[in-house]
Amino acid sequence: MGQEIIRVIEQVSKEKGINKQIFIEAVEAAIVSAAKKSYKLEENISAHLNEENGEIELYKVYNVVSKVEDETKDISVAKAKKIDPSLKVGDEAKIKLESHDFGRIAAQTAKQVIVQRLREAEREVIYDEFKKREGELVNGIIQRFERRDIIVDLGRTEAILPYSEQIPKEAYHRGDRVRAILLEVNKTGRGPQLILSRAHPGFVTRLFEMEVPEIYEGLLEIKGTVREAGRRTKIAVLSNDSKIDAVGTCVGMKGSRVQSIVRELEGEKIDIIRWTEDVREFIINALSPAKIKNITQIDEGTMEVVVDDDQLSLAIGKKGQNVRLAAKLARLKIDIKSDSQLKEDKDQKKRQQLAKAISVLPGVGEKTALDMIGEGYTSVEGIAEASIEELSGVSGIGKTKAKGIIEKAKAVLAETEAEAEE
Repeated sequence: MGQEIIRVIEQVSKEKGINKQIFIEAVEAAIVSAAKKSYKLEENISAHLNEENGEIELYKVYNVVSKVEDETKDISVAKAKKIDPSLKVGDEAKIKLESHDFGRIAAQTAKQVIVQRLREAEREVIYDEFKKREGELVNGIIQRFERRDIIVDLGRTEAILPYSEQIPKEAYHRGDRVRAILLEVNKTGRGPQLILSRAHPGFVTRLFEMEVPEIYEGLLEIKGTVREAGRRTKIAVLSNDSKIDAVGTCVGMKGSRVQSIVRELEGEKIDIIRWTEDVREFIINALSPAKIKNITQIDEGTMEVVVDDDQLSLAIGKKGQNVRLAAKLARLKIDIKSDSQLKEDKDQKKRQQLAKAISVLPGVGEKTALDMIGEGYTSVEGIAEASIEELSGVSGIGKTKAKGIIEKAKAVLAETEAEAEE
């Protein structure tokens, strides 16, 4: 019987991928639990499984003390030395218990403890195995649906494909094979929790690495991937070999490589962009297919891009998607304007500057100043030369107010000329 236990331990250890010592400790813990229930003891008991013959030995464990206070826990030094002469105060003395038939209840207890310990060990093995694979592509079969989440069978364990990590409008059916990236592996009270994703940018990155051998070989390098799942992806690639065209290699002969990935993503649009350290050139590439007219750096984190009027909608993209993804890829804020918008902005800025100059006149606010500019009064000099009838034609300015403004304008000019002469 003892040899049979050892054979079972070795067999299960290999099948489950669990360290043999963990199994032995589980058996010993189960025997201790069963013994306590059978003997109706609360004292400290230990068990030892002999790996050579499979025999299980039970021991009652005592604390070696100079003065015994609790006979169920303590043993004097004199008695301890009869068991083992080397024992001293502070050590533990083990007295072997007679073999005993634990009975049905005790055996059931032992079984439960063994099963529990093995289950925990299996969970730990699975966690360690898949934790190392975070970020990798995995394949599985759809087992069932829990609300809008999908449970996927990966063989050794199950994983969750949450609704938030699914490609929008993609149809999933029970029994379908599904490919995804292993996004996270977390420990929970019920065992390892594996989270999959088909919506994460890393999923597209891994598909390209699998489809384009040059990436695996290090000839090409993926510098960044941004994505709005189900709609559009932009991926920046760099060639480490001057003889290899990064974009063309990823596209493949007649688009074979990229089309394979597009099919996996249910028709999602993919823009493959040549990466460069030149920020302006990279933004031009990232905003393709729109044609860029001019790029100006506004500040450290913002670039102003100017395009022809007929290129504006193409540069921005549907619902701002093209410029939004380009900005994420470049890690910059991109402000796109058409020629007409730029001209309008410049005119507006000029009007504001003129209004500020005119607003130095007492009684002339910003609105009145803008109304005056709209009628052609763009300087203090021009206002000073105007007639009361002409200036009162501006909205909100009557003859009395016009007269006062003209007089104030003349006074400002006179004061300016006097200061200049001094």
